[in-house]
Amino acid sequence: MHRRRRTALTVSAALLAGAPLLTACGGETHPGAAAVVGGDRIEVSTLQGQVAAVREAQRDSKDASQLIDKSGQLSRAKLHGMIFDRVLDRAAQDAGVTVNRNEIQQMRRAASAQSGGEERLRTAMLQQSWVAPGQIDAVLREQVQLTKLAQALGADLQQPAGQQAVGEALSKASKALRVDVNPRYGTWDDKQTQLADYKAPWITQVTKPAGANAEAGA
Repeated sequence: MHRRRRTALTVSAALLAGAPLLTACGGETHPGAAAVVGGDRIEVSTLQGQVAAVREAQRDSKDASQLIDKSGQLSRAKLHGMIFDRVLDRAAQDAGVTVNRNEIQQMRRAASAQSGGEERLRTAMLQQSWVAPGQIDAVLREQVQLTKLAQALGADLQQPAGQQAVGEALSKASKALRVDVNPRYGTWDDKQTQLADYKAPWITQVTKPAGANAEAGA
C-alpha cells in the first residue's frame, strides 16, 4: 500500500511543470479558448486563474523571486495539466475507474506524512510542481486516479511494460477526445499525451525511460 502511494506521488507530482502566459486564442475556430477537449472549452480566464493562484502563493513565499524566475513556463504547464486531467478522466472512465473523496483524503494524509507535515507538503508542491495550496487536492486526485487506472489495467508503473500499458490507454483516450490547442501553445501530441515541444516529468516515468528535455523559452 505505502509503496503504491509513494509511486503515485512520484509519478503524478510531475503532472505539473512549466509554461508562457496566455491571453487569447490565435485562431478564430475557438476564440477565447486556450484549448478544446472532447468538445469542452478550457477558457483563457480559467487558465489564467490557475496561474494567478500559483503566482500569489509564490509571492507570499520567502523565496518569491527565485520561485517566479524558475517558473517562466507556468501558463503552459497549467494548460498541459488541465488537458491531461481530462484525458486521464476519459482513460479512467473507459477502464471503469472512479475516485472518491475518502481516497483523496487518504492520499493527502500519506503525502503530508511523507513530506513531514502539511506545511512542508505545501512548500514542496509549490517549489517543485508549481501547485498552489488550493490546487493540491486536485493533483492528489490525479495521483489516485492514475494508480487505480494502472491497477485496473493490471499494470505495474514501476516496470516498463506497465508504463507502456498506461501510456497506451492514455493515448487512446487522448485521440478519442480530439484535443485542439490554441496555436500559441503549439499542438497536442496524442501519442505522448502532452503539448508538443513540452516535456512533463511524468512522461519519463510512465511512457518511456528517458530524461526530460529542457523547457522551451516563454
